[in-house]
Amino acid sequence: MIGNHDLSAAWFALLRAPGLGATRIRGLVEHFGTALEAANAGTSRLRALGVPESAIAWLAAPDEARIAADLNWLAAPGHHLIGFDDPDYPALLRRSPYPPAALFVDGDPDWLWFAQIAIVGSRNPTEGGRANAQDFSRALAQSGLIVTSGLAEGIDAAAHRAALEAGKPTVAVVATGVDVVYPAKHRDLADAIAAHGAIVSEFPPGTTARREQFPSRNRIIAGLSLGTMVVEAALKSGALITARQAAEAAREVFALPGSIHNPMARGPHKLIRDGAHLVETAQEIIEALAPAAAQLADALRGRLESEQAETPGGDDPAFASRSGSAAAEDADYQALLAALGHDPVPIDTLAERTGLTVQVLSSMLLLMELDGRVAVSGGRYSRLQP
Repeated sequence: MIGNHDLSAAWFALLRAPGLGATRIRGLVEHFGTALEAANAGTSRLRALGVPESAIAWLAAPDEARIAADLNWLAAPGHHLIGFDDPDYPALLRRSPYPPAALFVDGDPDWLWFAQIAIVGSRNPTEGGRANAQDFSRALAQSGLIVTSGLAEGIDAAAHRAALEAGKPTVAVVATGVDVVYPAKHRDLADAIAAHGAIVSEFPPGTTARREQFPSRNRIIAGLSLGTMVVEAALKSGALITARQAAEAAREVFALPGSIHNPMARGPHKLIRDGAHLVETAQEIIEALAPAAAQLADALRGRLESEQAETPGGDDPAFASRSGSAAAEDADYQALLAALGHDPVPIDTLAERTGLTVQVLSSMLLLMELDGRVAVSGGRYSRLQP
């Protein structure tokens, strides 16, 4: 059990409990009122809510050394844990589909409340694509927008560096713990982002890179941002998934056109055919986002005034094709394949059929879509012929 006054320890216990996803953790916190009450609810009450036995056992006797290490991480300067019930939780992300239960931040979490533009694309861009990412990032950052991306090689890194070189903050959303740099070659870049912006993750400290975590990372990028811009991307890429997630969150999607002879232009061209904004200048993005940015600024202003009143004085290696044999060996994928038919069904139905959480299913379905094994239309999923 967690101490009666240690809210942070309660959050770490919930987030590390096996079998609990973001949706269920949010539900438990809302049901019991606080993370502390949820973590200390006890076996009978948790079992009555359908919490997995593995999670119940963990919450009854969490690994004290693990929780102590987490609290030591949190005590370091610049480290933050923001639960879904915290007023500091980013407003835009809260309104997105399937928001994380909590965020870990290395840097200044206030930047997450500012108007953000996601810039994503291939990890192997052309030199022209890299230059375009830099030019757009620099101009958008200088306009007052926060450039957000995923710290990956290629377009992501170019966007982050250009914003920093312009003397502006940038936000990196990662698929690891915020203390694990992936790829490792970006250590200096990550340090600069933490010092002048923020590194964000929903995964606890120490979490290493796993392929299934990247779709979750991408949904946070889309959820934090007013709009997502795709510079260069293949037809099957993480950048296009991010763009789709942005559209599902009712955010703007922008695509930079390219040469018909450039395979990296096929992704943006598909987005344009599907209704994304074709953009040629940063000013077009600035003008399109201005009304929403003004609303967000009003929300930020109200939040800051409230605080003052209360206080005296794109592509990743992770998206490499998953072999059919590897998927076949995974029991969860077998269960999902069995639950999928050729008639489209919503993800909630798949959750009922498989017993898996919506968060886990979302990542699995995104990976299967990239492999060409699943089709999605209107938020409903169906199985493709092998």
